[in-house]
Amino acid sequence: MSKLYIKQKVFSISGEFSVQDDHENVRYIIEGSFLSLPKKFSVQDTAGNEVALITKRMFQFFPKFDVTVHDEKVFTIAKQLSFFTAKYSIEGEELTVSGDWWDKSFAVERHGEVVANITEKWLTWGDSFEIEVLDETLEQTIIALVVAIDCVKHAEKSSGASMVD
Repeated sequence: MSKLYIKQKVFSISGEFSVQDDHENVRYIIEGSFLSLPKKFSVQDTAGNEVALITKRMFQFFPKFDVTVHDEKVFTIAKQLSFFTAKYSIEGEELTVSGDWWDKSFAVERHGEVVANITEKWLTWGDSFEIEVLDETLEQTIIALVVAIDCVKHAEKSSGASMVD
């Protein structure tokens, strides 16, 4: 089991932030593309090797992101039409996310077994997540999933779910 933390900077133009362990050691760097289409986020290890890539699909009615880990497409996450609760679909990798997305606490399951617990912290300057990875073989996939979930939320807020961003 590993415990990781993501703390995004509020005013970071480049969209760069880190993933740290519980001893505050940097484990991954997440780098967002700046002024490029489509929008991308690269997850890199401490040696600078890209281990995952989150890419926004263009011209979608609702935000949709493709996630690759080690150059293989692992899953796609998309916002679904819902009036009262946040609903998202995750296609591929047989991952499911349960919990209350807007209460900022959810579990990730694979084949019916919990592989990670994610909590988004309230009242922080910027987005802040605590990630408990129970299956360490999925650590990079879970990091990419958390970044993708946050991307979907931000894309929805900033675009009003427009088709052309």
